Amino acid sequence: MQDDQIKISIDGITHEVDAASTIELTPGESITLTPKHFHKFWAKKGEGKVLIGEVSKINDDRTDNKFIEELGRFADIEEDERPLYLLYDDYKKFLNV
Repeated sequence: MQDDQIKISIDGITHEVDAASTIELTPGESITLTPKHFHKFWAKKGEGKVLIGEVSKINDDRTDNKFIEELGRFADIEEDERPLYLLYDDYKKFLNV
C-alpha cells in the first residue's frame, strides 16, 4: 500500500482509497475508519436529510481527539421546558435544594 492510500471498511468490506478522497455512502451504509485518520462528515446539498453518528472506543477526549477548530466538550443546550426527570446535578438547579 502506498503512503497516500489508506484502508477503510464499508459494511465490513475493506477498500484502499486515496487519503484525501471523498467517500460517498448510500442510504444504510456505514464506514469504519482506523484511529489517527482525520475525517469529517456532511450531507450532500439538495439530497435530503441525513443522520450521522460516530461511535468510538473508550477514550480520553482531552488527549485522543484532535480537531482543526477548537470545539467544546458538549454543545450548549438552550432548555425551553422544565425536565420531566432530573439527573443528580439537576436537583440543586430545579428544586432549589
